[in-house]
Amino acid sequence: MLPPNAISLDARLSAIRDLAGSCARFADIGADHGRLGAHMLLRGLCRRAQLADISEASLAKARRLIYGLGLTDRVDFCVGDGALALVEKPDVAVIAGMGGQTIAGIVERGRDVLSGARLILQPNVAAPELRARLQAAGFCIEDEAIARDGRRLYVILVAKAGEMRLSPREIEVGPVLLRKRPENLPLYAAFRVRVAGKALEGARRGHGDAAALEREIAIWEAILHDDGQGHTGASGGHRPAGDAGGVG
Repeated sequence: MLPPNAISLDARLSAIRDLAGSCARFADIGADHGRLGAHMLLRGLCRRAQLADISEASLAKARRLIYGLGLTDRVDFCVGDGALALVEKPDVAVIAGMGGQTIAGIVERGRDVLSGARLILQPNVAAPELRARLQAAGFCIEDEAIARDGRRLYVILVAKAGEMRLSPREIEVGPVLLRKRPENLPLYAAFRVRVAGKALEGARRGHGDAAALEREIAIWEAILHDDGQGHTGASGGHRPAGDAGGVG
């Protein structure tokens, strides 16, 4: 029998695993190499796993891994369009490593399949757009985190079917991140200010919505300059904006 730690995860996938918790039926949509599903099975965090990908070539990597681990009797391989490819409704579904708009589309098209699941969503870009579309599609955000893997920062959302009403600030930053104020939020805020600032330079030359970018920068600068409400005041240990990149 293989040890539970036979498949290790990087910091990003470890954070996703921690938010996923344990369940009977796990699904990884956009599974690619299949490491997360294999890890969940070996750790006893799920009884069965569905590994889905729109690309058979990508899913072939997961097939080889699962076969080599002797876990094929506990895994369904699903090729097709997101959640619509799944063979049964999952208890927990991970959709990670894609753009926020792509993730939102998968959730919207697969709403009937995912309506009873806990969703762990990790957008590489467009986290605010994902939050807005989750709200419109009838999903609410239960938890959020920022994972750091080397120089990269990753926003992770936990959502389920339900209603929520988010303010523009909550859509931009995240309702739970605003409430919890994780210690790496200022670092992520500095990254967002830097990215939006570069985009604003182009917008002022006629290549974008300058007013929207100015509002975005103001929201994130308020996070950086919060003097107590967010526990990030003058002695809050902000790191230079160049210390890390980010996604989301």
